[in-house]
Amino acid sequence: MATDHIRYDILAQAALRGVVRTVLADAAKKGLPGEHHFKITFNTTAPGVRLSERMRSRYPQEMTIVLQHQFWDLIVTEQDFEVGLSFGGIPERVGVPFDTITAFFDPAVQFGFQFEIIDASTEGEAGVNAAENAAGPVMAKPESLPTPAPVPAPEGGAGGEVVRLDRFRKK
Repeated sequence: MATDHIRYDILAQAALRGVVRTVLADAAKKGLPGEHHFKITFNTTAPGVRLSERMRSRYPQEMTIVLQHQFWDLIVTEQDFEVGLSFGGIPERVGVPFDTITAFFDPAVQFGFQFEIIDASTEGEAGVNAAENAAGPVMAKPESLPTPAPVPAPEGGAGGEVVRLDRFRKK
């Protein structure tokens, strides 16, 4: 099998993280349109994640936040986003680098995806450069990613499906 010097796997994940960045930037500027809302899962142990000690002790590995009705001050940059949320009636500020996100889902339209881990030890020089220019290291192993609950089909239509990137990789 030929060696992938371009590292399409890294580039594809960077592009999908760009989708998350674009959607969140639009929500920060215009609010959430229609019934759209987002479930975002991220690795709480990754560098750059900003959580209170209370939340970090409650979610030592992974956390899912929902941006729907009660969030405020959503700020989106090239590298991360920050948002105010309430947990048990206590307001908190959460900062999440895009490269720590392990899953993204919009239940309103049954659209989502999960990110896979890319073993840095298998990256050649071109792969390392692609990773540096893309979204950075991916922080979650595919087998540890949460499997979303089945989405019921809308009336008269087919149900949605969360597609894992590793489905498209050659084994």
